[in-house]
Amino acid sequence: MSQLTPRPELEPDFRDYEPIHPEAGWKSLARKIWAPLAVVVGLAVKFSVFAFKFLGLFVSVAAYGLIWGWKFGVGFVALILVHELGHYVEAKRQGLDVSIPRFIPFLGAYVAIKNSPLNPMRNSLVALAGPVAGGIAAAACWGVGAANDSSLWHALAYAGFFLNLFNLIPIGFLDGGAIWRSYRLAKAEPMVPLQADGAAVLLPGAGRDRATLILTLYIGLAILLALGMWATHVPQSRL
Repeated sequence: MSQLTPRPELEPDFRDYEPIHPEAGWKSLARKIWAPLAVVVGLAVKFSVFAFKFLGLFVSVAAYGLIWGWKFGVGFVALILVHELGHYVEAKRQGLDVSIPRFIPFLGAYVAIKNSPLNPMRNSLVALAGPVAGGIAAAACWGVGAANDSSLWHALAYAGFFLNLFNLIPIGFLDGGAIWRSYRLAKAEPMVPLQADGAAVLLPGAGRDRATLILTLYIGLAILLALGMWATHVPQSRL
């Protein structure tokens, strides 16, 4: 018998053998990441409202931090948040339908008021509340900076005063624009039509006093914020 002649008793049994079919790489990867991906998607859906409302806040911290460092970035966004919370608290106090602060990276933040009445005094108080709260927060940074001789806190104070003073510029979309519109509306309010000898006579009323109060608060707050900027100015080389 030749050595090359196959012997049946030594032949392997291939009846139960199934060849291994290689699986596509992307299918294997998808199967591995599907479970954690499903968890992430589930959490995103569950907390989607919270995530979208505060996403701008987190992006703003990162954006400002890339330019001035993360500590200044966090502090600066916190000052913006305090400013917007001033609007929010005053609007809530008046019983208005107001949204929580929403952030727009590199542009700031805003609160939306749906049922704002055509009342110049109330509207001006909502507009003034933001710079007032922001100015108080900047003053607090000034106090911490003075107590610790920290140029970072002084810089935050200066930025806070500047931010809120800038918002008082009487331009339409800024707080100053809303305050100026309220002032003009209140100033026109006192003209009350009366009849005298058949002719219409316009007499001043209480609205002119409200206009004077709005203008006094506006100018007084602007002066205080400007003084705060002057007192907390820090040369950039000290940061």
